[in-house]
Amino acid sequence: MSKLNVVMRVALVAALAASLSGCVVGTVVGTAVDVGVEVVKVPFKVGKGIYDVVKDDEPKDK
Repeated sequence: MSKLNVVMRVALVAALAASLSGCVVGTVVGTAVDVGVEVVKVPFKVGKGIYDVVKDDEPKDK
């Protein structure tokens, strides 16, 4: 193999590795955002559950 072929293969492998690392970073960031959104939703879900338990469902007689 000539030096040019070796250099081209190394460059190709490096380019593929760099492109895959971008996908991994995107996946990690997307997962972190999804977890963050769910953490923010929890207090509202708990508050709604408490409200549903406390509220009076029976209509008052007049």
